[in-house]
This record gives sequence, structure tokens and C-alpha cells, in this order.
Amino acid sequence: MTILHNLAPSPEISHKTVDLPVVLSPTLDAKLSNVRELLARELPETPTENDACLSCSFQAEDVLLLHLVRELRPDIPVLFLDTGYHFPETYIYRDRIATDWKLNLTNLLPVHTVIEQELELGLLYQTAPDRCCALRKVEPLFSAVGNYKTWLTGLRREQARSRTALEEIADFTLPSGVTVRKLSPFADLTTRDIWQACAFYGIPLLPLYDAGYTSIGCKPCTSIPTDPNDPRSGRWAGRKVECGIHIQAAPNR
Repeated sequence: MTILHNLAPSPEISHKTVDLPVVLSPTLDAKLSNVRELLARELPETPTENDACLSCSFQAEDVLLLHLVRELRPDIPVLFLDTGYHFPETYIYRDRIATDWKLNLTNLLPVHTVIEQELELGLLYQTAPDRCCALRKVEPLFSAVGNYKTWLTGLRREQARSRTALEEIADFTLPSGVTVRKLSPFADLTTRDIWQACAFYGIPLLPLYDAGYTSIGCKPCTSIPTDPNDPRSGRWAGRKVECGIHIQAAPNR
């Protein structure tokens, strides 16, 4: 696995935020207080090397969580899966947030470049999307996460039927057999909660939301949702619902 640090300046992005009243409802205020309490409890006051990381797709949930975590740990390692297939807007937004927030960002790269993979295996995202995700997302992330004791994610139960049993705190066993403590502090938050909180904190959002996207991953496998009641219905053309990084894996033997 190759790891590339990239904090180079990039073109300007839109700083438009959701058009909601800039005020937190009492319910959301209480939820965010609980999130802060969980973070304060789970993240040591004195950081140690490789004690915690945050995986970030730069979608709204992850950026909001990053905002809250940085109140306690401004230098927390932020892991971004650079599959090589992201929308140009995602790369521009990532670089702008990384620069503006001075993130400790690591871009995780697969073993093979997009060109190398396509020359050898063809367009896996069309013929074998599970294998494509395994090579370009699952393997690089698991390899990196295994170096940390705690892994923070922006996962929410409302995002998909496959996440309805999501726990805020759970032990997660990687294929290597290593177990990390996986935190999903936003498990109970709704999409409206996320957008309202981003508006309240003045957090700019990925411009692709304005184009109608609701769940944003690699460009070839992301479309406008086909079901207005399912925000992830625009992923993988309905062929699957998860890329594999949030599914408990069996240890290698």
C-alpha cells in the first residue's frame, strides 16, 4: 500500500450551506452534547501515537464529525480513501477543507493505479464491483486502521437498512485478526440533524449535494438516488448497498 500526503492548494469551492434556520433544536442540541461526551470519554486527554484515527469520505456526516473531534484533537489522523475514481468536486473539496482546517490528512492509495488495474482486470466497477471495492477501498483502509486502537466513523443508522443495528461503540475485527474499537457517535442522528448542525456551525458542504446526490462515493458507481426514500439507492446501480469496509470480516487463516 502506498500512502500519499497531499495538502496542496486547490481551486475554490462553493461555501454554500443548507438553507435552514441557524439554530439548534433542543433535541439536536442534546444529541450533540451526547456526542461530545462520548468523544471526551473515549479519546484520551493526552494523545499517544496511533491511539485514534478518523476515516473521512468528506460527505456531510464525516465533515461534521471531524469538526467536533477537532475541538478535542485538532491533529487527529484523517484517513481518506483515494480510489482514483472520485468526482473532481470531491478532490477539490477535500483539498480545500484540508488546507482551511490544517488537517493531518493521509490519502490512502490502493496497490495499483486505476490505469494498472484497468489494463490487467478491465473495468471491475462494471464487471465485479465487490472486487473493485475490495482492492481500492477495503484493503487500503483495513491496512491503515489496523495501526490504531480507535477508529472513528460518521456512520448513521438512518443511512441504510444494512446499518439499522449500528452501535455507537463496538469492537471491530479486521481480516488480520486485529481488533479495533470502532466509534460511530452519530449513530442516532438523522439526515436533517446533520444538515442543521452543518448550517449552525457554518460548515461548507460538498457541492455535489446541490446537484441532487445524497450518498457520494466513486463517480462510476454513484448516481442521483432512484428512490427518494433511500439515500443510498444511487450507489452501485442497486447491485449492492455496502462497499465492505463496515462489514465485520473473518480473520485471515
